[in-house]
Amino acid sequence: MKLLAVLLCTAALSGCSLFSSKKKAEPAPAPAAAPATTAATPAAAAKPAAKPAGAGFVPPGESGNVAIDSIVVVVNDDVITQRELANRIKTVTARMKAQNVQMPSPADLRRQLLERMIVERSQLQLAKEYGVRVDDLQLDRAIQRIAEAQKMNVQQLRDQMEKDGTPYASFREEIREEIIMQRLREHEVDAKIQISDAEVDSFVAAEKAAAAEQFEINISQIMIRIPDNATAEVIAQRRARAEEVMRQLRTGADFAKMAATYSDASDALQGGAVGWRQPERLPPVFAEALVKLKPGQVTPIIKSTGAFHILKAVDRRSLAEAQAVASVQQTHARHILIKVTPTMSAADAKRKLLELKERLDNNAAKFEDLARLVSNDGSASKGGDLGWLYPGDTMPEFEAAMNNLKIGEVSQPVETSFGLHLIQVLERKSDDVSKERERNNARQALRERKLEEATESWQREVRDRAYVEYRNEDDKAANAASK
Repeated sequence: MKLLAVLLCTAALSGCSLFSSKKKAEPAPAPAAAPATTAATPAAAAKPAAKPAGAGFVPPGESGNVAIDSIVVVVNDDVITQRELANRIKTVTARMKAQNVQMPSPADLRRQLLERMIVERSQLQLAKEYGVRVDDLQLDRAIQRIAEAQKMNVQQLRDQMEKDGTPYASFREEIREEIIMQRLREHEVDAKIQISDAEVDSFVAAEKAAAAEQFEINISQIMIRIPDNATAEVIAQRRARAEEVMRQLRTGADFAKMAATYSDASDALQGGAVGWRQPERLPPVFAEALVKLKPGQVTPIIKSTGAFHILKAVDRRSLAEAQAVASVQQTHARHILIKVTPTMSAADAKRKLLELKERLDNNAAKFEDLARLVSNDGSASKGGDLGWLYPGDTMPEFEAAMNNLKIGEVSQPVETSFGLHLIQVLERKSDDVSKERERNNARQALRERKLEEATESWQREVRDRAYVEYRNEDDKAANAASK
């Protein structure tokens, strides 16, 4: 399941957030009749109480010993079934084990996943209302990129999915849904975030004023959400929950397990892993607490407008540049790319590029002519010319090989997630980062800062507007206890 784990992280997919905002759901009228699952008959779905104790099975005399699914939760005009929940639990359990994340109790895992599925289902329904679609051609292209990122072709990716116990058809639909939700978030959240010139000016000025060496921190979090308009009693209950988590951490409890068990953040089942963040890209209340920590230490309980947080500084590292405006080396380069496909293996691509390199080294051909003939990159029409490149503009493997080349030298075949490359450096120059690039970087940093909070808030709003009916008494109790 490692591939699926990588996938779900990439799609950006829910993202890692440091705070949450919840609006109280307006009462919604109960539907006239509970929707039935695709496998259940209307009569069976309409009378769940009439099912025998072995819920999910009908006596042989009534159905010929055919198993039927059962409804766990009604979400607006759709349902989440027991089979869907069981499949999700199986998938996530395998992924957590592969990542060596300690498992929460089965009840806590079920509660976390059921809530996540409700959030996803409500977003997919909203996307359907807005007409967000991903056709098969778009889906095929996305899966092709996923396979390339894993240095596989699509058939190899399919074989790996099947080997890991994930039907390829289910995998495709999961990716389709992730893309749909990502596009919905881009429309509903990303496009509405505004960064003013005044904010950019302030950010740039603050960057220039920072004389100390810049660094970034690898962060994990546990977030205990506070409902909007919560009473003093509810807030006290949530703080008590956070204090119990802190007590267990102080007595040696594993942070990742505590996150998977208690955190209300979308990254809970990844052990609360947020990833590497620069302090200036975090809300000030978090940055102030984190910069004082050594790797492995945790913050005290921090209260934001919508939650209690406990943050862990997993690790800390220096940045390459100490100031926002720094002298950088730019490289003018060109390349020939051969992609790995079902008909072109990595070994064949390497062999072909070595033949091309030999012709170039013997002056038997011109680089730009070969690029136009064989390169699979969009730059082929320009003779493979990539223009002037800044550090970080290309893949790490590509950049490392490029930086080791002399002017005019052609590299050995270099493998990246895009395929295999021959690289030639045409010229280099050192220059200060332009003001336009500096302001673009500042604007991006401010956008990232706002995006995490806005995304978490929007997800909670969509969830709270949904009509949700639990069919299992234990699920009702677990949901009530988490509020």
